[in-house]
Amino acid sequence: MSTPERFDLDDELAATRGWDPDDADDSDVSFTEYDDADPEFDDSVGAADLAARHALRRVVGLRTELEDITEVEYRQLRLERVVLVGVWTEGTERDAENAMAELALLAETAGSEVLDNVFQRRQKPDPATYIGRGKVEAVHEIVDATGADTVIMDGELAPSQLRNLEDKIGVKVVDRTALILDIFAQHAKSKEGQAQVELAQLQYMKQRLRGWGGNLSRQAGGRVAGGEGIGGRGPGETKIETDRRRINDRIAKLRRELKAMVGTRETKRATRKRNAIPSVAIAGYTNAGKSSLINRLTNAGVLVEDSLFATLDPTTRRTTTSDGREYTMSDTVGFVRHLPHQLVEAFRSTLEEVADSDLILHVVDGSHPDPEGQIAAVREVFAEIGATGVPELIVINKADIADPMVIARLLAREPHSVVVSAQTGEGIEAALKIIESELPRPGVEFNVLLPYERGDLVDRIHRAGEIASLEHTGDGTLVRGRAHADLADELARYTVI
Repeated sequence: MSTPERFDLDDELAATRGWDPDDADDSDVSFTEYDDADPEFDDSVGAADLAARHALRRVVGLRTELEDITEVEYRQLRLERVVLVGVWTEGTERDAENAMAELALLAETAGSEVLDNVFQRRQKPDPATYIGRGKVEAVHEIVDATGADTVIMDGELAPSQLRNLEDKIGVKVVDRTALILDIFAQHAKSKEGQAQVELAQLQYMKQRLRGWGGNLSRQAGGRVAGGEGIGGRGPGETKIETDRRRINDRIAKLRRELKAMVGTRETKRATRKRNAIPSVAIAGYTNAGKSSLINRLTNAGVLVEDSLFATLDPTTRRTTTSDGREYTMSDTVGFVRHLPHQLVEAFRSTLEEVADSDLILHVVDGSHPDPEGQIAAVREVFAEIGATGVPELIVINKADIADPMVIARLLAREPHSVVVSAQTGEGIEAALKIIESELPRPGVEFNVLLPYERGDLVDRIHRAGEIASLEHTGDGTLVRGRAHADLADELARYTVI
């Protein structure tokens, strides 16, 4: 009989060493030393805003919200794993696909993971469930198969449609308007921007309040309370009525605050008009490169991110033409297809910067699958805010990655346009020359001899007028040129023949 082999625990453990990657010898691991200096370090305001935005990201799976949506009175947007659903009522199939692709970008910008998307061809949305009954069942199956917790509909749903879809699908349903409002709420930074977004959210929410059900009614009266009359009545208002009244009070307060903020904006605007400083507004579809363009034109340092509605707060910078004339350039909020009317109304004071400008730089993403559709959507908003009469220059951006055939098609369709790349700087000089030529020019000619103690007038002529000739004489500065009416009136007393 052979002697059994002696078991040694240390020997057995040594034989398994190296099976787990974590047990690898530390001597095989190398570390790279990094210098403290970063050659690509950007200390601009926009870079700081972008770093702050990326410092906090949603963690998938860490949620404690009730799964039974019927028990939730205030439905906070928790977009994590979503299915997109659209209704195709007009246009081509490619138009419908582009619309769903845009909805996916909106969902990802809000911080969700898109699992699947479907759309249905219909003459008009179903009045009860937006999509047909069979498609509702199909969406329910997709939700069960993918484990999605939210369905996003590409349209604005009526409260009854929202309730019916949630009852039939079994998960929370969000429409396009609520999705865009959520993105705006995440990205608004200034006090005015946050107030504008909150106002839009409250106006949207007021029509979609949901009660707790009849068994939790806050009101009972007459013989409803178990046959009792006097002494059996409830406290008065129901909970939903109380909520609606509080929302109305909050809306009224926000409107008062925004009215005061609008006064400050109008004062600044009136000062620019009084000083005859021309204004240029940069507008266009969201993610077309408006912030990149204003950074390239004025070194504004605005936040730049490849996402929808990255910047909401308007930025205005003062700059000068090649001949020394001053003008302002403003970056406005981006537009989108079917921009919610609540946002247009709430941001009207901001959008008035576009309507009151002397020139609109309409930025178009030349690399987008449907740039013509973007142009049409933006011009619809122009019409809504009364900006159709303002001179417009189409700026076809992203020329470095756009299809040359698409650019040629846009140039043929929009003759008054210029092609640029805010990323590489291509075409920027040509764009600046066109902008300078489009700015309003002073209309009153003058020929004056200014005393040397009126150097302030010479400075104003340099900033707001045009100088044809300037000569320093023994009696003063002889200046000939053109100025706006207000400045020309001040110069009239020094006129020489």
